[in-house]
Amino acid sequence: MTHEVVNQAPPRTGLNEFLINPALVEAVERYDGQWATEQLGATGALVGQADFQHDAELADTRPPVFSSHDRWGNRVDDIEFHPAYHRIIGAAVEHGAHTACWSSPRPGAHVARAATFMLFAQVEPGHACPVSMTHAVVPSLRFTPELADVWLPKVYARTYDPRLRAPQDKASAIFGMAMTEKQGGSDVRANSTRAVDAGDGSWRLTGHKWFCSAPQSDAFLVLAQAPAGLSCFLVPRVLPGGDRNVFRIQRLKDKLGNRSNASSEIELDGTAGWLLGEPGRGVRTIIEMVAQTRLDCVLGSAAGMRQSVAEAAWHVRHRSAFGALLIDQPAMTAVIADLQLEAEAATWTALRLAAAYDSADPEAAAFRRLATAVAKYWVCKRGPNHAYEALECLGGNGYTESFPLARRYREQPVMAVWEGSGNVIALDVLRAMTREPESLEAVDRELASALGVHATYDTHVTATRHLITQAATSPSSAPAQARRVVESLALALQAAVLIREAPAPIADAFVAARLGPDRSLEYGALPPGLDVTAIAARA
Repeated sequence: MTHEVVNQAPPRTGLNEFLINPALVEAVERYDGQWATEQLGATGALVGQADFQHDAELADTRPPVFSSHDRWGNRVDDIEFHPAYHRIIGAAVEHGAHTACWSSPRPGAHVARAATFMLFAQVEPGHACPVSMTHAVVPSLRFTPELADVWLPKVYARTYDPRLRAPQDKASAIFGMAMTEKQGGSDVRANSTRAVDAGDGSWRLTGHKWFCSAPQSDAFLVLAQAPAGLSCFLVPRVLPGGDRNVFRIQRLKDKLGNRSNASSEIELDGTAGWLLGEPGRGVRTIIEMVAQTRLDCVLGSAAGMRQSVAEAAWHVRHRSAFGALLIDQPAMTAVIADLQLEAEAATWTALRLAAAYDSADPEAAAFRRLATAVAKYWVCKRGPNHAYEALECLGGNGYTESFPLARRYREQPVMAVWEGSGNVIALDVLRAMTREPESLEAVDRELASALGVHATYDTHVTATRHLITQAATSPSSAPAQARRVVESLALALQAAVLIREAPAPIADAFVAARLGPDRSLEYGALPPGLDVTAIAARA
């Protein structure tokens, strides 16, 4: 009898990860993506399969391996991935998680693409980095039509070809970016990589990049100093004639998480590149890509929260202790409900942002300029502790690598670091409020649209406006208060979206738990009187 396994949760496989995620289903429908429900259902079924989840485990536990030279001493700069990684990214591309919103624009296209991206990132987050960059490169490519004509059809393609080949011999392409350097990090204007005009329409780049994610990609956007100033260049791995471009991979980063994704240090030495956008306006060119990848950081963090709470809820619905199922014990019900509140707030906020990218209206553009940065700061920062609390619900199982939440716990911090860590984003919010006041006005209108329903929310909005006024009237001291301002704005934004769009039990609980005067610092310490059973059921 001691060898018979009892009281363990069965494998959480064979579920449709879209259809059983009520917040995602509701938000997709609310933000004009209902036409994609059938496609999203197919994606949800795929990522819920046992073999897909096994591929996710293999991609993480068999990370990429770098070889600088072949056996005969030839420089190859080759990265070998486990086939599972290629299967996953191939499926994501086939389902349009990269560029479907650009290749087939229609109302709700960005929302549907966001939901697709989230479903894949929920199960295997590492591949999402090159998928995100390929999505995000589109607005930047459009700055130079002759380059866009060559590359946009390839990034729109629904096929995936991991082989490095001449651009004209490939029907599809994956993009990466290389901005940061050893001496500068987020201060990209301190970059020392140099670009010299080759006189034939191309440039020659020389320098190092400290972080270059997905170096196996077909092409990259790279920042370098040109005579006119910092400029943006398109650098392919293989030149049009078929020769390899000079793209020396120094090493792969040994990272805390994000193990399936190759991140590298690279050297450029007379590397061929083509100017993208205007000379001396490299930041202006690549910032379009950065804005899109910041949105995807929010999407990825929200997807991670969904995985975390779904795995925790599955476990506690199948395991008993002290004479009852864990989920039926009030202390655990409160924890699951609180984790679900966080995941729902992140999901609704993420899809609200995606909807803003669907609109060409100046109001939407102003809103997303500030709201994306605010959400990127807050949602991504909430991810790691959320993953930890969900992991703890599984007890010792959660702390082992055999279960997915240990992997998720290591994964969540990367979204907060990538594309601007906390201080960079918080200061960017202050900058946007000062230089682009229309963005603050647009966000404030969003907050105002939910006033009059909850007195606690109304009080929070008043306090948030006061913080913003203080920051505006005292620019010298504002940076020290930047995080307080952004946190208050983020909570107000999440609450506004939930009050207007989410089921009442979710909105009521979020306002009470996150904005109320007795809010707790830990998950599961919810105020009394909330319908925690109904909230936990949505997990």
